[in-house]
Amino acid sequence: MPRPREFDEDDVVTRATDLFWRRGYHATSVRDLGEALGLSASSLYRTFGDKHALFLRALDHYRATDSAEARENLLRPGPAREVLRDWLIRMVDLPEEGAAARGCFVVNTATELGADDPAVDERTQAAFGVTRETLQEVLRRGRRDGELRADLDVAAAAETLFTLVLGLRVRARAGHGRAELECAIDTTVRSLL
Repeated sequence: MPRPREFDEDDVVTRATDLFWRRGYHATSVRDLGEALGLSASSLYRTFGDKHALFLRALDHYRATDSAEARENLLRPGPAREVLRDWLIRMVDLPEEGAAARGCFVVNTATELGADDPAVDERTQAAFGVTRETLQEVLRRGRRDGELRADLDVAAAAETLFTLVLGLRVRARAGHGRAELECAIDTTVRSLL
């Protein structure tokens, strides 16, 4: 008779997400996972199948938590210009003094694994699609309410903001300063008016 699990699977996925987010897929070994999660390799394999399956669970967990929170922040009430600026500023994940920036787990994953892994690519593209659609919702509302230019090409503006946020995430992770990044944000948001 198999022994019952002595760990909370959701907690393990949450902690694995943090480890993959900090280190990346390739730099995280099964041994690293076992040590960080307090599980033997056999428990990991029995519960999740393999490292890749656990990584996919971690990516899904991130999308259901952090990505969902970012969407909620973007859809909050308020003037579109302020909502967009605040959201972009929030996306600039600058760490405390001396700590390394983690960036966005989805962006990090897309950068590390690209489109070479179909299951990962499906998830990153879905996450990116949600961000683009949400940006379009905010821009349409701003244009409708007269806050943004009446001739604003919503799809093109959403692509510009999406590209900006990806660049901001990478630059923040590379250690670029807040003032530089806020300048790019303010210039882009002003162009929508």
